[in-house]
Amino acid sequence: MRVPLHTVVADALREQISSGELPIGAPLPSESELCARFGASRGPVRQALAQLRNEGLIETSQGRVPTVRDRPLAHSIDDFFSFTAWVQASGRTPGQHTIELARRVPQASVAAQLQIGADERAVVVVRRRSIDGEPVMLERSWYVDEVGRRLFDIDTDAGSIFGALIDRGVPLDLGMHSIDAVAADETDAAQLEVPLGSPLLRVQRVTSSYAGVVLEYADDRYRTDRATLAIRNSRTTSAVSRPSVARLAQEAQEA
Repeated sequence: MRVPLHTVVADALREQISSGELPIGAPLPSESELCARFGASRGPVRQALAQLRNEGLIETSQGRVPTVRDRPLAHSIDDFFSFTAWVQASGRTPGQHTIELARRVPQASVAAQLQIGADERAVVVVRRRSIDGEPVMLERSWYVDEVGRRLFDIDTDAGSIFGALIDRGVPLDLGMHSIDAVAADETDAAQLEVPLGSPLLRVQRVTSSYAGVVLEYADDRYRTDRATLAIRNSRTTSAVSRPSVARLAQEAQEA
């Protein structure tokens, strides 16, 4: 079966990008150069470039030569690390900018996640997280009041809030994550520099102590062109073999 010419072009350029022959930021050959190289018309060449753009491998814009773009970092959520630790482990520079830090009564859905009364206050912190100065994720975290009050004594622009709270003895031991996709609202769009309605990868997290006390609920929204999520599985760490939260809580109480 004959391989379509646009696939041949795309595969060849993809191999050059993955091998590093075309490094991040490097311009691709011009359309005329690609046509001559592959004996193709402009139609298949443009199809190939569109395919690579859709895969997030290249950046294209009107009147500019396509360039190789930075590949999204894979954030492993099976390891209970902070955004800061993940980015630093990848050899990149994390950043954060606090948009809001306030103590107030949360909406009903958040109160339910925190397992607090409808009229109880909690502390919310909203931060824009970045990698090498580029916005990657918008973080909305709600903490139960006893924990959240400590944030007012922490420089939330300095680094990991999780690390700072753990250093202060807060038992942020267990995280339950759920993943879905959402459309960027006005705040997301403005802070992440994407068009309104753009698809974002959302990770919702409920964090508790080993004793089963819920301490935090988070709604983190990632730009899909700058970060992906990775999950590692093995038979020995599956839900069947993994200790349950209830068992961990019982062990903590017995200790």
